[in-house]
Amino acid sequence: MTLRFGTDGVRGVANVELTPELVTALGRAAARVLGSEQPFVVGRDTRRSGPMLEAALVAGICAEGADVLLVGVLPTPGIAHAARERGAPAVVISASHNPFADNGLKLFAAGGRKIPEPLEVEVEHELRELANAQPDPGPDGVGVGVSSEHRSAFDDYVSMLTDSLQGRALSSLHVVVDCGNGAAFRAAPTALRALGATVDVIHASPDGVNINANCGSTHPQQLQEAVLVARADVGLAFDGDADRVIAVDERGALIDGDEILAVTALDLHDRKLLRGDAIVATVMSNLGLRRALEPYGISVVETPVGDRHVLEVLEQRNLALGGEQSGHVIFADHATTGDGTLTGIFLLDTMARRGRALSELASVLTRVPQILRNVAVDGAGLRNDTAFWSRVRDVDDELGADGRVLVRPSGTEPLVRVMVESTDADAAAEAADRLVELVEHAASRAASARP
Repeated sequence: MTLRFGTDGVRGVANVELTPELVTALGRAAARVLGSEQPFVVGRDTRRSGPMLEAALVAGICAEGADVLLVGVLPTPGIAHAARERGAPAVVISASHNPFADNGLKLFAAGGRKIPEPLEVEVEHELRELANAQPDPGPDGVGVGVSSEHRSAFDDYVSMLTDSLQGRALSSLHVVVDCGNGAAFRAAPTALRALGATVDVIHASPDGVNINANCGSTHPQQLQEAVLVARADVGLAFDGDADRVIAVDERGALIDGDEILAVTALDLHDRKLLRGDAIVATVMSNLGLRRALEPYGISVVETPVGDRHVLEVLEQRNLALGGEQSGHVIFADHATTGDGTLTGIFLLDTMARRGRALSELASVLTRVPQILRNVAVDGAGLRNDTAFWSRVRDVDDELGADGRVLVRPSGTEPLVRVMVESTDADAAAEAADRLVELVEHAASRAASARP
């Protein structure tokens, strides 16, 4: 029985790697670490394995004497909102943008914030204890936890979304929404229509196996076509648990998280709402984001990949806005996690108030050529390879001030991610090729050195 947290919780193939037995044990471990004083809020996306894993998780939590509030299918930010409102811990059953056969769990501490790394370590420790020894008997009688439905969670979340505009409407806009057959299939269209937008919806008929299948934020091609055919103002594409969004402008061009950050940061800045004249972005954000904001006196605070790290810095520095290139965007005055629907609403609100097309607003950011490569090797052996990292720094130094490189082992998959940026596209491509070779050679050397 093994489990390790990645950058966004735990993931694996449902019923193979992420078995009911493991999830039950994880429920017990989570209750031991996060406590049983408040009921756990538990929700899921639309995957076929969701109800099975939900039942296993609930059994584990209740076995430790904690109660559970079931919210059913709801976006991750909606589940986090319910936890925030109740001061309760939460568990989201989702594998985000992964194929339907995968599933995962994300743990939230009381108040709706993803648990920090020290608590993840405690949960992993408790899980190992449960695996290595017969667990102590749990409570009996009235001490056993119970589960019940949190019937108002959906309406509460939609109300939060619509209330975020403080009475403003989106009635001037026509939007196409790609729900990715995931958790946003009801909440996003409902909220946007309540705000007055004209809404066309695609991929909102989940059947348990079509989540993220050639649709949603990782496959936006059909949304691009739909926006052009409908002559809509904008398109919004969500991932499976709807904590991220990718937009499409009126010309059918993709607008990613960096461009959304640039547009919303400048809007908040103009309205004197961008505290500290700074935003938070991860190391993966394009160099063009920093260059776009610099003339306005807006700085970019850099963090490791993961919206948990973004939120930590937002709270530490009392900042209002942060996010990732992938479309996880956090408006800290409104949410404790990335929220694709909320981000889409604020993007549309900016368009409506300014009376400008999304293509015009997004043109503030000129993207520096960026090359991303995923190298299918185990990156664990690279972490302490000083010779390898010295060679990586050499490649970075050669690019100079007009470029940069980033090499990082994935936190969720057996991959090493290579990113190169440079104003010289040919130099970026050459550097990426060299880094991929370095990664493959170092990983092979590390594998052969293992006993």
